[in-house]
Amino acid sequence: MEEINTNGTEIEQDNYHKGYYRIEPCKWHNSPPLVNALKSIAEENVATFGFPGHNRGQAAPFPLVELIGETTYRHDILEVDNLSTPQGPILEAQKQAAQVFGASKTWFLVGGTTCGIHAAIMGVCNPGDTLILPRNCHKSAISAMVLSGVIPKYIFPDYDFHWDIPTVVSPSQVQKAIKELQYQGLKPGAVFITSPTYQGLCSNIKEISALCHLHNIPLIVDEAHGAHFGFHPSLPLSALQQGADVVAQSTHKVLFSLAQSSMLHVSPNNIADKDKINRCLQTLQTTSPSSLLLASLDAVTATLKNNPSSFFDNAINLAVEAKNKIEQIPGITVFDFPSAHDPLRLTVGVYDLGLSGYEADDFLFNDQKVISELPGSRSITLSFPPRTCKEHVDRLILGFNNLSSSFIHHQKNKEINHVGFRFSFEPWNDINMKLSPREAFFAKKKQVDIKDAIGKICGELICPYPPGIPITNPGEVISEIIIEILLKFKADGAKVIGASDPLLSSMLICDV
Repeated sequence: MEEINTNGTEIEQDNYHKGYYRIEPCKWHNSPPLVNALKSIAEENVATFGFPGHNRGQAAPFPLVELIGETTYRHDILEVDNLSTPQGPILEAQKQAAQVFGASKTWFLVGGTTCGIHAAIMGVCNPGDTLILPRNCHKSAISAMVLSGVIPKYIFPDYDFHWDIPTVVSPSQVQKAIKELQYQGLKPGAVFITSPTYQGLCSNIKEISALCHLHNIPLIVDEAHGAHFGFHPSLPLSALQQGADVVAQSTHKVLFSLAQSSMLHVSPNNIADKDKINRCLQTLQTTSPSSLLLASLDAVTATLKNNPSSFFDNAINLAVEAKNKIEQIPGITVFDFPSAHDPLRLTVGVYDLGLSGYEADDFLFNDQKVISELPGSRSITLSFPPRTCKEHVDRLILGFNNLSSSFIHHQKNKEINHVGFRFSFEPWNDINMKLSPREAFFAKKKQVDIKDAIGKICGELICPYPPGIPITNPGEVISEIIIEILLKFKADGAKVIGASDPLLSSMLICDV
């Protein structure tokens, strides 16, 4: 028996007993298949005796219904398709996403880009392989090495000490790391690059990709902050467009899917083993994914299909306006990176006012209810997503004007002593790794006073969040400067995650 629903989509009712509706592929064409499937299923007058337990919203807890409404619950449906082995709307939605983003295959992720990075590293490398990656990578790359048994070969990005900001990885740094491994008779399992950075700074992925392929090495790119790249002439090219092999993107960041939803792409060059990556995702992803998260990814694809550049015009223009006006404010400086960068990221320095970014962040919120993306030791980074409105930008500019007028005439007569990242790359250049991340993770641990941890092997991953860049990793020897950095971040009010002792009065070390 077939039924035509109100939007004309055929639903094969005989497939319902198998646990899934199946929407006829011919009906999808250019429409968002997963979104339409959820609409169709939610409109059906069914007697459901399955999951989720809120029973299409009938048993939804009232406090959350007040917050998000009953409609959300009606569309929170599990029986649409199977994420691990999709054959219906999810499969078609991923195919359409691959076409829009320029991939040979795309997977939807409900565990954020963290899940994509885990699958990428596990799917491309084998246990015992060496992975070339920057030491300022996101913590997810470290946990991927714990899961996979991969050994890190760290490279150190250029660093702007005046701004206290790590910048980009150069092709020459990658080449140097490859040669050093060759001298040891080793070939890396992959190269892993983070581009863009949290501040929107872009490495030369095209040259790094060509270098990797010259040595037949796959290139994985953490493009969490660059899912929008390539969709406007003022934006940098995407990592896929520049030849990267596997790319993880946080579609929920500058694009507009629901938080926690991301995508993982594989390029058409077929260097990466798609089947192995798929098996890794089947291991890592939940078997009960949120249909709402998945549908939000599908909706992004549909939105970007037609004239995507117009979607970013307003935000780019407003970001340029904000930059031009804010850099004219006394005591305020705007970070200007000489090479490729994201025009939708703006990093504003407040060090000439004698303030830290954390202090300026508090002021802006209290003054204008402005929320920044990332406060740092000497600056604040702001993101301008699509549909940024003029009134918010005006408040941002007014907030910086008020900040300047409040502090410019009575600047603190001292240099801001931010240990933080300002000195953090000096010990990283001489990093002493006694155990691999996996060995350290599974090693016996004990808790010691933080001052007694100096010289010991770290047993935990600790980092300020955001940006989620580890200050110390499992397996590394804890130095005195690392302790100073951690305590300084804590004193500055940064949120520090990963520590077994949130007060940082003690640390977990490997008892080996």
